[in-house]
Amino acid sequence: MKERVIKLLEKSINSCVEKGLLKEAYIPFIEVEFPREGSHGDYASNIAMVLASSQREAPRKIAERIVGNIDDGDGLLDKVEIAGPGFINFFIKNNVWAVLLKEVDRYGDRYGESNIGNGVKVQVEFVSANPTGPLHIGHARGAVIGDVIANILKTSGFSVSREYYINDAGNQMNMLGESVYYRYLELMGEDIVFPGNCYQGSYITELAHTIREQFGDRFRSDRETAIPFLTRYAADFILEGIKEDLETLGVVFDRYFSEKELYKDDGVSKILQDLQKDGFIYKEADAVWFKTTDFGDEKDRVVIRENGEPTYFAADIAYHLNKYSRGFDKVINVWGADHHGYIPRMQAAIQALGRKKEDLEIVLVQLVNLLRNGVPVPMSTRAGEFVTIREVTDEVGKDAARYNFLMRRSNSHLDFDLELAKAQSSENPVYYVQYAHARISSIMRLAAEQGYPAPGYDEIRPDLLTTAEECELIKLIDKFREMVEGSAKSLEPHRIPYYINDLASVFHSFYNKHKVISDNVELTKARLFLIKSTGTVIKNALRLLGVSAPERM
Repeated sequence: MKERVIKLLEKSINSCVEKGLLKEAYIPFIEVEFPREGSHGDYASNIAMVLASSQREAPRKIAERIVGNIDDGDGLLDKVEIAGPGFINFFIKNNVWAVLLKEVDRYGDRYGESNIGNGVKVQVEFVSANPTGPLHIGHARGAVIGDVIANILKTSGFSVSREYYINDAGNQMNMLGESVYYRYLELMGEDIVFPGNCYQGSYITELAHTIREQFGDRFRSDRETAIPFLTRYAADFILEGIKEDLETLGVVFDRYFSEKELYKDDGVSKILQDLQKDGFIYKEADAVWFKTTDFGDEKDRVVIRENGEPTYFAADIAYHLNKYSRGFDKVINVWGADHHGYIPRMQAAIQALGRKKEDLEIVLVQLVNLLRNGVPVPMSTRAGEFVTIREVTDEVGKDAARYNFLMRRSNSHLDFDLELAKAQSSENPVYYVQYAHARISSIMRLAAEQGYPAPGYDEIRPDLLTTAEECELIKLIDKFREMVEGSAKSLEPHRIPYYINDLASVFHSFYNKHKVISDNVELTKARLFLIKSTGTVIKNALRLLGVSAPERM
């Protein structure tokens, strides 16, 4: 419907130019939006205000000419109004909305797909937590957001790859090995003062138990051999646990990329040497610096410390060059909000590597406040006390966990109440939406038992779907593809649950006011088709979120 309104505007503007009512000038892209208030119509356009500068006239006068030359030969419009300084508001006739349902019938499970991505290769890198401990609830939010962004992009025609970057090089890994070693010595009966900078969680003690059971006292008096071995053993063990926990959350990666790969054959050093030849690297006070200020960063950044050790930034430069060398046109990184200050230096790095700034996009994910019945659940990462992904998924289930993680913008703090996530009531968003799908499935089964099998579009009279609730449902169904496209362009997955909640709410309102199965055979068939279409959209939307659409609840 929106596309049809845009065509009406295009034809009217061209007609005005031909008649001399508007000057012949460049016609910009015509934007048509959904008004925030229903009283402003079904669609609104600011095209008159956009044309004001080239036409050198008041927007309202331009709007009057455009509206006066609209040729509504198809009978779509109930009325067109000019509002404020020159907004053009369109009101669509109720009896034409149902035609849009034909698209749902045509595409079914593929309804909502588009090709705006045109096969562009995109890598989405997310989670990428150090393999030094189990993933906690903060990681879970980033995992779900990254996974759903990938789903949305794929549905919108992009070629998508999901990647987890394993930070398995550097001091934090040595500290992991030492942490396990100290706990191992404790289990062997030695009097140990456990260092405060070591990893504190109970999982370290559990690892030490496993190693003692498997290897006995083999490492007790051989620290030099023990630390490297225990580092590798613990990292591999923890990474396997991370993969299993992510799978319980429905997150599966196409590739796990090891940071160690970057250092093979002096890879990082060679890249820095190339950048130095290009004039982006310089040495000062025994450290090596990257000229990130050349690309708008507030200060230059160290890539090699005074002790000769590379920084995380140096590895990240090499990693992103590796990504682009693998053929990705665009890279999307999902990071914790505390990495906000890191964005300018990475954008500087990729530009120095010859890429455009927009070839790298960063999605920031804010913290999760875990609650139980409104009361905060205490957590302390430093003390090793945190709630893991597995604990949350086991308690509330994959569907509730994923849906709740997506209920706010990624850059906004999120309150996650464990008890609300489990509640079987309309207060629980995922239950509310899933119940709408189950209710639709129940009605369709009942209808089939009474001799009304699920009808196709060609079997119904769409002109019978004219009540306010029916039209509102159809309008929302029509918005689905555009909403998915908007989510893909903005990288805002929270738009999907917002949309499904609205759709479920309108469906429940329709159901409470109108009988679907009645003595009126034609009306029954039309309404069955309407709710079948609603169910299809709910299912397709939930699939984007990685959430099931149950047929019985």
